[in-house]
Amino acid sequence: MLPNTGKLAGCTVFITGASRGIGKAIALKAAKDGANIVIAAKTAQAHPKLPGTIYTAAEEIKAAGGKALPCIVDVRDEEQISSAVEKAVEKFGGIDILVNNASAISLTNTLETPTKKVDLMMNVNTRGTYLTSKACIPYLKKSKIAHILNLSPPLNLNPLWFKQHCAYTIAKYGMSMCVLGMAEEFKGEIAVNALWPKTAIHTAAMDMLGGSGIENQCRKVDIIADAAYCIFKKPKSFTGNFIIDENILKEEGIKNFDVYAFTPGHPLLPDFFLDEQPATVTKKADSYGAVPELKEEKTQPPPKPRSGAVEETFRIVKDSLTDDVVKATQAIYQFELSGEDGGTWFLDLKNKGGNVGHGEPSDQADVVMSMSTDDFVKMFSGKLKPTVAFMSGKLKIKGNMALAIKLEKLMNQMNSKL
Repeated sequence: MLPNTGKLAGCTVFITGASRGIGKAIALKAAKDGANIVIAAKTAQAHPKLPGTIYTAAEEIKAAGGKALPCIVDVRDEEQISSAVEKAVEKFGGIDILVNNASAISLTNTLETPTKKVDLMMNVNTRGTYLTSKACIPYLKKSKIAHILNLSPPLNLNPLWFKQHCAYTIAKYGMSMCVLGMAEEFKGEIAVNALWPKTAIHTAAMDMLGGSGIENQCRKVDIIADAAYCIFKKPKSFTGNFIIDENILKEEGIKNFDVYAFTPGHPLLPDFFLDEQPATVTKKADSYGAVPELKEEKTQPPPKPRSGAVEETFRIVKDSLTDDVVKATQAIYQFELSGEDGGTWFLDLKNKGGNVGHGEPSDQADVVMSMSTDDFVKMFSGKLKPTVAFMSGKLKIKGNMALAIKLEKLMNQMNSKL
């Protein structure tokens, strides 16, 4: 872990989406130095599934040694942004650092993304970041520290990152384009950078999406908080950078990254938008405009499944079903498999006792997964990670993405039996 230096004592840090998760972690790291934190977030009353409000975050910040100003801010509302900025300046005398952390996500393809979701992602991610930056810039210009930090990825134009969730990618890249433009526009006055994690980060939202057990494949929010702290310590001349958390911490001399892991030694989920993912990506550089391709971790291709491998896989799955698994999952999955032994199959993890079988389920499926029989067997036996299958286009998903992620936990349980 990166030690605090006291450098941010008395500084005012304006953070969107700071009531929980990554935003709150950055706030608490700065608070340990004695910073003033403006908690600009929507949650004034407790969410039924996500813990934390702007007021509980404020208490934690004070307990950590900082001062706190909780402000109800939906970044889609320009008046709420302006009001929070005015209150911050009135209370603390200015703004030294802005962290654009608020974000909305829907990992759905073009035809599966409702207009309402498109508008939400564009307005929170791109427009919200732009407007909050615009409101803070006049005060940041007066600061000796003057940093804007967007939680957004490097601008990777590999089509792989667009094909499965085009709207989300556009919205996140909008945040990154704000970095590209504003870093040039305010060069010498304000440092503008982006920070993105190398791996999945465990938050309450991730728990809600992936279900219990997902944390084993994640790092803690502390790694992002430490990386952000490193950036805030740098001069205004450090600008226009797209920073990966692990890389900047290595530059700071951090060598042991197990301290950030929920389960040290457990394989970690790579984050989106990064081609250089450990043991999963190789670059094809033999043609102009070549696109990186995802490949499995083993260099030797596994043998094709024997005849009846899909049926055998479902038999093992059925033998493993318990009321606890059904209660924890509450979803019906339909598989459209191409190739030998393929066709339509279902996995019912919603009705009592659970069930599997050939053909369509009796009740409507919550999630429909399309892939080859080869990849299906590899996925359930642990030879192909569902995340990699999805990102590489081998696995297509329609329906509830959160329930699709839940299935990964069951697959991990199957690995030892298949």
